Amino acid sequence: MNAPLPTTLSFDVQGLVQAVTHNHSPEAVRPALTPTQWELLGTYLQPLALAPRQVLIRQNGNDRNVYLVESGQLAVHYEDDKGRLRLASVSAGSAVGEGAFFSRQPRNATVQATSPSKVWSLTPIRFSELANRQPALALEVAMALGALVSRRLSNRPKRVAVT
Repeated sequence: MNAPLPTTLSFDVQGLVQAVTHNHSPEAVRPALTPTQWELLGTYLQPLALAPRQVLIRQNGNDRNVYLVESGQLAVHYEDDKGRLRLASVSAGSAVGEGAFFSRQPRNATVQATSPSKVWSLTPIRFSELANRQPALALEVAMALGALVSRRLSNRPKRVAVT
């Protein structure tokens, strides 16, 4: 599912921090973290590189990872017997996968890269470790993701794009 990281591609959590800082749209994930907290959070995240058209999340999948987008563009689409319906576009500084992360339900939609992208994955196991070791940081991350879910659910056209 995820491409091996090219040796020329580097990841640093500061790239994610910059993406979040510069995204002022309603789609931004906005945890109020200090630089030290961002660095600590980065140790719980797994960086991934996506090629164009690579699938990150598959509709009806049972994984529960949430992904923070550092760069690139992701398309969210629903697949039915008549084909695909594009639901949303997700860019740097936002997140995808928050619905299943919280609900423990199968994925509602497929998420696919439309350009070369860098994302950071947070698994439920790593989040549990974060919650046990750094509860205030875990709470801030959960609240920021919950706020993103709330904004998406209040936007009728994007309501079904909560993956």
